[in-house]
Amino acid sequence: MKSTVEKVSNLQRRLNIEVPAEVVAGAFDKVFKGIQRQANIKGFRQGKAPIATIKSMYGDQVKNDVAQELIQKHYFDALQEHKLDPISYPEFEFDVPKETGDFSFSANFDVRPEIALKKYEGLEVTTEKFVVDDQKVNDVLENIRASRANLVDVIEARPAQLGDVAVIDFEGSVDGKPLDGGSGKNHNLELGANQFIEGFEQGIVGMAVGGQKTLSLKFPDPYHSADLAGKPVEFKVTLVGLKKKALPELNDEFVKTLGGFESVDKLKATIREDLEQNEKRRIESDTKNRLLKELVKNNPVEVPPSMLADQKKALVDDMRKRMTEQGMDEAGFEDYAKKWDRDFETTAGEMIQSGFLVDAIAKKHDLRWTQEELDAKIAEYAAQTGIDLERIREFYSKPEQTQRLTYMITEEKTIAHLLKSAKLKEVPASELKDA
Repeated sequence: MKSTVEKVSNLQRRLNIEVPAEVVAGAFDKVFKGIQRQANIKGFRQGKAPIATIKSMYGDQVKNDVAQELIQKHYFDALQEHKLDPISYPEFEFDVPKETGDFSFSANFDVRPEIALKKYEGLEVTTEKFVVDDQKVNDVLENIRASRANLVDVIEARPAQLGDVAVIDFEGSVDGKPLDGGSGKNHNLELGANQFIEGFEQGIVGMAVGGQKTLSLKFPDPYHSADLAGKPVEFKVTLVGLKKKALPELNDEFVKTLGGFESVDKLKATIREDLEQNEKRRIESDTKNRLLKELVKNNPVEVPPSMLADQKKALVDDMRKRMTEQGMDEAGFEDYAKKWDRDFETTAGEMIQSGFLVDAIAKKHDLRWTQEELDAKIAEYAAQTGIDLERIREFYSKPEQTQRLTYMITEEKTIAHLLKSAKLKEVPASELKDA
């Protein structure tokens, strides 16, 4: 076997391999003899048909089998010879092999980038200050009261205002034609809840009961229905009635109706505890993302094209699933994906770079996962979900799931290591820039 390597780019290689004629002939002979042993050919006992007959009947069919066998063996031999570490599946190029003559093929693939750790200790990261104040607790209490509110008619003669529940009749039209699904009678609409497109609820504010109004608006772009995205729309609205929410009084009697609480103080304590846990998890997750972003910024890594394409596709597919579940049609999503294409690609690239860097730091500081940590993580998931431990273990015994979980453990240990030396600056949420 002869083989050479072409450097197509920094991270792309082309491996050219030539298999000598005698090896090719041996591969053909092996395949033909295998067919000979199994073939049932009229006029011959099983396994006794002459090789010449086998070749005349199966000659063209075996060529692809021979090619695959030769490629499988000699590709990996050549990788070892040249000490290559592909990070993508190879794309093979080859001509149909002949029983006499050499067989040549090429393999194109990406290789792992070299990781140069420049600055990863003492990273400067701005993070959100942990705050669970009385206002946040009170906001939850108000939401609970609002969820148990009764709707009562507005008695006084006044115009509609934010917070009211407007009872409306409406008819929508686009290009002078009725909007499919864009009309309703005696529809309850909470003003300020942003249930309709921008401008609709604001347009009702100030109307008097019995009043009529035409709202000239525009659908957002992108929109879950692509054929409406960015289009002008008119709504003829009649304010039939006006209601407001009558909130229950916050006292021990009301709290007891919620179940599990005996007093307002007990409810407040539980709310505060839940908020603190949720805020802690949220801020920890945000801090981790900001730390990894800073890590990539200080230690840029060239991203293999195949990995970038795969990761970007995974992000787009995940977003497609979520958006379509929320009612966006396929055409609408395609417009959305096109608009945010660069953001998908940037995020995918940062994810791949951070993965390489985490792996390199973990190797350097011996932060790899252990079997004990893997078992503990699986037990933790079983406790959190209430799923039987053996079922969880069976799920994570699959190679793909095991790899995902072990990377998660390694990443957690590496993040903890980086945070020990990181310079964290806590600021209020209002001063925090997007990561």
